[in-house]
Amino acid sequence: MDGNLFPTLIFLPVLLSAVLPSSAGVLEPYDLLYDNAVEAFYSADYESVVRYMEGALSSHRQVRATRVRCRLRCQDQHPLDESFSDLRFFDSVLRRAACMNKCIEEKVGTQSLHKVSEDVVQDFNRRIPYNYLQQAYQKLQRPDKAAEAAHTYFQANPEHVEMGRDLEQYKNLQGVEETHFVDREARPHQRSFTAAVQLYDKGDYEGATALFEEALVEYYKADVDCRALCQGPQKFEGQDHLRYRYSLHEVVSDHFTQVLHCEHECVRDLATRPGRLSPMENYLPLHYDYLQFAYFKAGRLEEALQCALTYLLFHEGEEFMKENADYYREELGHDAEPREVRNNSLHSSHAVIWAGGPLLYEGVQLVQNSAALNGTQRVLLDHVLSEEECAELRQLAHTVTMAGDGYKGRMSPHTPNEKFEGASVLKTLQHGFEGRVPMRSARLFYETSERARRIIESYFVLNSTLHFSYTHLVCRTAIKGQQDHRNDLSHPIHADNCLLDPDANECWKEPPAYTNRDYSALLYLNADFEGGEFVFTEMDAKTVTASVKPKCGRMVGFSSGGENPHGVKAVTSGQRCAVALWFTLNPLYRELERLQADEVVQALDTQHVFGQGLNINPKDEL
Repeated sequence: MDGNLFPTLIFLPVLLSAVLPSSAGVLEPYDLLYDNAVEAFYSADYESVVRYMEGALSSHRQVRATRVRCRLRCQDQHPLDESFSDLRFFDSVLRRAACMNKCIEEKVGTQSLHKVSEDVVQDFNRRIPYNYLQQAYQKLQRPDKAAEAAHTYFQANPEHVEMGRDLEQYKNLQGVEETHFVDREARPHQRSFTAAVQLYDKGDYEGATALFEEALVEYYKADVDCRALCQGPQKFEGQDHLRYRYSLHEVVSDHFTQVLHCEHECVRDLATRPGRLSPMENYLPLHYDYLQFAYFKAGRLEEALQCALTYLLFHEGEEFMKENADYYREELGHDAEPREVRNNSLHSSHAVIWAGGPLLYEGVQLVQNSAALNGTQRVLLDHVLSEEECAELRQLAHTVTMAGDGYKGRMSPHTPNEKFEGASVLKTLQHGFEGRVPMRSARLFYETSERARRIIESYFVLNSTLHFSYTHLVCRTAIKGQQDHRNDLSHPIHADNCLLDPDANECWKEPPAYTNRDYSALLYLNADFEGGEFVFTEMDAKTVTASVKPKCGRMVGFSSGGENPHGVKAVTSGQRCAVALWFTLNPLYRELERLQADEVVQALDTQHVFGQGLNINPKDEL
């Protein structure tokens, strides 16, 4: 037995008494108020619903604000960074704990009263109280307050169809004005950022810089608050500390490891919009990206240089930003220091014109680069295929493609006015092996896709191998008798690795989007049809930034994210055929059929496949 155990136990009651001061409760727990409000709702007592639910929301805010304020104050009073021995460290920890408990309990009462279940926490995170409030205010004939509650709820639950309909009805009610549609739970840093982007897109650069600066101030404030909230009790998954199986140092170590993990997650939390699972990419650096260009447009080069250098602290090798910083230095005649950063989306309107890497194959011609296509990570090439190769692949398509292939069996997955047919590389090789198509044609499809992959990998100067994610020989055919007065698209505006949200001006990188796709390419086989232009748009899914008319051997390539929303205009006559390719930089997400196709081709080259069967397992389009 440890000889130091008994002295520790002697002092333990004294230490615990210092940590646990007593005080009277002064704030009603929000979970109790919430329960009362729900009970009143099912009793049709709507006055009480409003009283209790508004009280619950107020109590929830007060508890959170109090914890943040007290923890920050006590951290300043009792820092841990100067504790170099066990005794000094634990003395600081205990004094800080006592300070926090006293401070918090003076404001809200005994903390145990404010411990709530995970279900209640989730309800408040999902803004469920505002759903009850909306219905209660509606029953009380308070359409202005009902609209406010409905709008607040809908921001975090945009998939709620019924609430969306209710909001449309509120807009037409007398006494309801546009100013009533406010988000009561809006996070200041996200609200300022969104407003800044709107001004930026309108060309109001002076107004945008003010709001971006405000968004940064609010972001850093929110970051401090988030980290302060991490100082509370932690969850120890898979561990039972109540049985005291661990030493004191192990328990303390586990706790602070959990705190660090929680603080790390603050970066993700602050970049995540209500109702979304994934954060906005590159969120904090993006502020400085926008700012450097907005300051440039406003003629304030000193600030533009500082923001460019700050952005480079996050992305040191970003070529376009390095070139922008060099330009600002040259114009100013001096260098500058990056701004202090107290703690991945793209915007391309200010991207530097870039020539791209080599095209590898003789005859392939660069038609338009990113700048000419009004975007970023875009390229248009001609003569990737010859007329003879296009003709052979079109003939192959007429033989091997099947309606609905690649689209989970749906013949018209994007529009009822066109028929979609497709085939994979592996399926085509199967047809060649069975003698239903010339093996030469099947091999041409395989080799064409490899040619496209190598060109994209080289042109965009990728520093790692680009792998196939999915390869599809696809034809779209206009259905006769269904083309009059068409106002739909052959393929609606979308992004390839994220869910496009035009209203929020965002693209959410989460399922069911294919989030591991990094680059995309479309290699066209013909031009003898009407319509079918490929278009890039802004994030609003409406404003066309570039249009591409397909023809034999023409290929458009681009990065797969929200920086490149795209779609296909209606094919109103004839058939449009192309090789569609998606790529990933992550070898874990390589297309399994492609790996099988590689093995088949290798076996064919070594004559190992004859006399054997092919184990083909086609799958739906990824």
